[in-house]
Amino acid sequence: MDSQSSRMICGANDPAGGHAGEYTQAKIKRSDFPSDFVFGTGTSAYQLMFANKMLNIIMLMHLGWIHLNVEGAWATGDKGLSNWDVFTLRTPGKINNGSKGCVAIDEYNLWKEDVALLKKVGFDSYRFSIAWTKILPGGRLSTGINREGIKYYNDLIDLLLVEGIEPCVTIFHWDIPQCLEDEYGGFLSPRIVKDYCEFAELCFWEFGDRVKHWVTLNEPWSYTVQGYVSGTFPRARGGTSVEPVTAISRHRYGQGALSIPVDGNPGTEPYIVAHHMILSHAAAVDIYRHRYQAHQGGKIGITNLSEWFEPLTDTTADIEAASRALNFMLGWFVAPIVTGDYPPVMTENVGIRLPSFKPDQVELVKGSYDFLGINYYTASYASVAPRTPGANVSYTTDQEVKLSGDRNGMPIGPQAGSIWLHIVPVGIYRLLIHIKKTYNNPTIYITENGVDEVNNTALTVSEARFDDTRIKYHQDHLFYVKQAMDEGVDVKAYYIWAMFDNFEWISGYSVRFDIFYVDFVNGRFTRIPKTSVIWFMNFLDKKPNLLKIQAEENEGEHTSVKRLRSC
Repeated sequence: MDSQSSRMICGANDPAGGHAGEYTQAKIKRSDFPSDFVFGTGTSAYQLMFANKMLNIIMLMHLGWIHLNVEGAWATGDKGLSNWDVFTLRTPGKINNGSKGCVAIDEYNLWKEDVALLKKVGFDSYRFSIAWTKILPGGRLSTGINREGIKYYNDLIDLLLVEGIEPCVTIFHWDIPQCLEDEYGGFLSPRIVKDYCEFAELCFWEFGDRVKHWVTLNEPWSYTVQGYVSGTFPRARGGTSVEPVTAISRHRYGQGALSIPVDGNPGTEPYIVAHHMILSHAAAVDIYRHRYQAHQGGKIGITNLSEWFEPLTDTTADIEAASRALNFMLGWFVAPIVTGDYPPVMTENVGIRLPSFKPDQVELVKGSYDFLGINYYTASYASVAPRTPGANVSYTTDQEVKLSGDRNGMPIGPQAGSIWLHIVPVGIYRLLIHIKKTYNNPTIYITENGVDEVNNTALTVSEARFDDTRIKYHQDHLFYVKQAMDEGVDVKAYYIWAMFDNFEWISGYSVRFDIFYVDFVNGRFTRIPKTSVIWFMNFLDKKPNLLKIQAEENEGEHTSVKRLRSC
């Protein structure tokens, strides 16, 4: 790496310029992008839903008065139990402040109002996920379809289209039916491929006549590593032998309450889970292409999370370490669907612990995408971390990488609300160029990009609404997306994360990522536009006056920002 690049990533030569609190439409505007370029926002089912009829069952389960494997338990409510229902209620210590997602922001009852807000802001598309347990409460077709859940999603999709908003549907966003975890271990077992494909095909059958963009899996890296290496996600496996996880604690969702994985094997299980996730993805794509795509006319892909990794020094060892970090995060899931196999460095470092694709699976997996979804938030410095002889092997030690957010005491970028998130806009440009060069310039949808602030309980709602850092964040990232496009990267869409403040997984309600402030205190989950809403309305050529008035009227009803801590 040259010295100019090193200065650039720290902001010295950043063409976007400006200070964190400044924002303007002068440097980037809607007309800089093609007319068919899609601007959207996204959410996920577990982070938003309020499964009202399930609360009694969930609480009884939590108290130990019923067991998870009681046949028919899901039939008494409108959805079945997911792994996140069980995880947050049985192990509240794993979530910041013991928060739970069973209330979230009541999207289940407020979806019509939320679609109206999407239209007012001017978004072209809304990316949301289907709750597996809401349409298949028992996890598979043989246990019955919940028609109430099907109707909910049909109504949502229909209203979006009436309002001129294109639905982009994520089939799996981490909320697997708990009954499948209990029966055979979920994605640890190859049996998951059949059950996942049943769920996916039900989605194609019920919604595919109107849904033209499908995402099979959201961030399989996060699901795999947080669930089976660090143990911070369900199933909270990772093994007591896991050493301090520098390479994971720097990543997204690594800052929950203290938790120590008590079982599992971080040297084998994450690779097994990832393998089954890739096969599930590819099998679902195969079903869609052979049975639905020709007459439904949609596109299907997968969304992967990736940071940009900058070598800590210009030594060959650190440059190679940065490359390994990219391969063990992004390449792990993208290389198989592009080339039919895992990155060579993974094959070399992991050895026989890395599952292999059989010839028929190579044929199935290779080319199983119409687009690649990319979620980008931050960047890290990478340096070499040789394996210690005799140390227990794990995904972490296999990488031989140490990650850091600073170099010689200087942060790689301004820190946001979460300790893992440093603001490094040039990272999205470098990541996009890397994907173009490494993976044959695929069509890319940026399916998530966003920044958070701490949920500061000392602030009034009026004060909490001002999010100039978020405005600058999106402005600068869009600048670099446009720069990558000018250099030939085939980017077709940009989705901000996210529309509404919500349950942020193991961070609970301690941070806010979103452009609409949600009041968790008044029981009505009032949506109040932040100043970033006004910026996006201007950027998208909408009139923000109505939202300004609404925000001013709502201010008098609220006095301080609070955190939702329980159901």
